[in-house]
Amino acid sequence: MSNTSAREAALHILEQIDKNQSYSNLLLNHAVKKFSIKGPDVGLLTELTYGTIQRKLTLDFYLQPFIKKKVENWVRNLLRMSLYQMVYLDRVPERAAIHEAVEIAKKKGHKGIAGLVNGILRSVQRQGLPSLDLIKDPIERLSIETSHPYWLVKRWSEQFGDEKTREMCETNLTPPVQTARVNTILTTREEALQMLKDEGVDAEKSKFISEGLYIKRGNIAHTNAFKEGFLTIQDESSMLVANALNPKPGEKVLDLCAAPGGKTTHIAEKMNNEGQVVAVDLHPHKIKLIQENAARLAITAIEGYALDGRKVKEQFQIESFDRVLVDAPCSGLGVLRRKPDIKYAKKEQDLTSLTSIQSSLLDSAVEMVKVGGTLVYSTCTVDHVENHQTVAQFLENNQQMKLVTAESLPDSIQPLLKNQMLQVFPQDFGGDGFFIACFIKQEF
Repeated sequence: MSNTSAREAALHILEQIDKNQSYSNLLLNHAVKKFSIKGPDVGLLTELTYGTIQRKLTLDFYLQPFIKKKVENWVRNLLRMSLYQMVYLDRVPERAAIHEAVEIAKKKGHKGIAGLVNGILRSVQRQGLPSLDLIKDPIERLSIETSHPYWLVKRWSEQFGDEKTREMCETNLTPPVQTARVNTILTTREEALQMLKDEGVDAEKSKFISEGLYIKRGNIAHTNAFKEGFLTIQDESSMLVANALNPKPGEKVLDLCAAPGGKTTHIAEKMNNEGQVVAVDLHPHKIKLIQENAARLAITAIEGYALDGRKVKEQFQIESFDRVLVDAPCSGLGVLRRKPDIKYAKKEQDLTSLTSIQSSLLDSAVEMVKVGGTLVYSTCTVDHVENHQTVAQFLENNQQMKLVTAESLPDSIQPLLKNQMLQVFPQDFGGDGFFIACFIKQEF
């Protein structure tokens, strides 16, 4: 399949996402191998895939006046992808984008479809794009302009106000910065920076997190520093969770929804690999992933259990943990820059069904934590119902739990705390959208 171009591979991925609701990031890695995409073409494939998904609603708005009859789904995806290049990619000449689209249409369809694709794209080129100013409803305009579903823009505007919503939607269209966490059991941040420099990776210290690095240029997943366990790829916002939990060497800690293990291994590193970290996840293959991660990082303090986090008391003694983390399953609305397909796959009612799982996991966690112990609730979403409302409900149901300020969070993050809770927005410092609440269990 090595004669498949980056554009054909991107179209293949877009098709798979529509048909199977698969995740773009997984499909992308698979397509690179399957179609033997190499060198600069990997960059083009990534850009076309993410860019087309990221701006799908905008592209559909631009195409709408030019598509006069019903077209097959793959043709629509081809048109979106080609228009994405014409509008957003300066380095791709329009004629090249159109020529490639026509060639793909010939190969996948027939002469008639190739003519249709050519006609539509040349009409756009001649007549120009329709103006977004034609959309009078401000919510709808922002929805189309930043390619976020109407219900989501409306919901965020009601919860956070128009300005914050606009900033968030615009930030969600920008590529995320790659960040990494230094394995402090094995090395220091200075040494890790030097290792990366020696391997041709340009990195610098995070401004917020003492064990964090920004990767300016290069792919650290391919470095020896990564393979030998000196680093973990993790978003900065995600690194805040173990900082909030603040585990100490020798303690017994429970991570209730642990996979894929980024926070679990961070907790063990914070404990200097001394003590016990119990990692629980529903799926055995995910526990295996955590164990592989731990082995790479030379961490021995983690024990994995394939269990439903809501049933841990069947396995462990109640009130036997110093600290418990509930990094709950959530809608993932904070990670739309990394997984743009989420915004189209989610429905508003999904958020409500998730809150009952989040609440039952928290209720389970309460039984596990010692009196005087700490419980941290975190999500990678930006939503009042999943976050603040879940916390309010939890406090109402569990009188012995007290909401406290996570004083162990970095000083630079403290100003973002509001009512003792942390809601990070993607625009705050370029990390993922994240929520963290910290509780202490009191005598009851």
